[in-house]
Amino acid sequence: MLELNHISWSVPGGEIILKDVSLKIPDGKLTVITGPNGAGKSSLAKIIAGLETPTAGSILLDGEDITGWDITRRALGGIGYAFQQPVRFKGLTVRDLLELAARKALTDDEVCDLLGKVGLCAQEYIDRAVDASLSGGESKRIEIATVLARRDARVLIFDEPEAGIDLWSFSCLIDAFESIKHQRGDSMLIISHQERILEIADHIIVIADGVVRTAGSRVMVLPQLMSEEKMARCPMGKAGKGGIE
Repeated sequence: MLELNHISWSVPGGEIILKDVSLKIPDGKLTVITGPNGAGKSSLAKIIAGLETPTAGSILLDGEDITGWDITRRALGGIGYAFQQPVRFKGLTVRDLLELAARKALTDDEVCDLLGKVGLCAQEYIDRAVDASLSGGESKRIEIATVLARRDARVLIFDEPEAGIDLWSFSCLIDAFESIKHQRGDSMLIISHQERILEIADHIIVIADGVVRTAGSRVMVLPQLMSEEKMARCPMGKAGKGGIE
């Protein structure tokens, strides 16, 4: 289990982004963190991955304090992370990148399976360079495939995986996430606004203004979110409910 205890984080200059955040990511479950833009969701994901260091609080992985671990040690310790904006690697092919993530040589069938899960044809991409020749959507899908290649991962983190990909590929990702949840049993943490991702979550955590506003099972939290969204889209409805903002 991944536990965050009283995490706070400020950007250089002093603006406080996260304020005393405590939450748990249970084993073998899909947890989605959602909330308005600028709430601190992606910052929290980066802190878990080791890209940022909290100004206060601690992070525990299966009871071990990993707060002081850098990103490399966390990756080796079982935390996989897919960036919101993928990094390009000049001189590496897609196969190279997948094998680095898997930490072993992969057969053509294994590469095909990984790329197929994110809606890419292995024959077209297996020898492609991971450089500027790839579109933003292609880079995004390849990076997600590298996270799926982490068979030794204990926690998989996806920061807005829907960004920059088409609807068909997004449907493939939904299938891949469900497959991970039911077949691999990995813990997954997804940062997303997408209703389809929220619908397959086991747990939903809502962050707003740098704090956890609510957290609980999907059946408890999702209807509340849908009701709030409906109210936000219907000014007459808000007025009829006493002007709820």
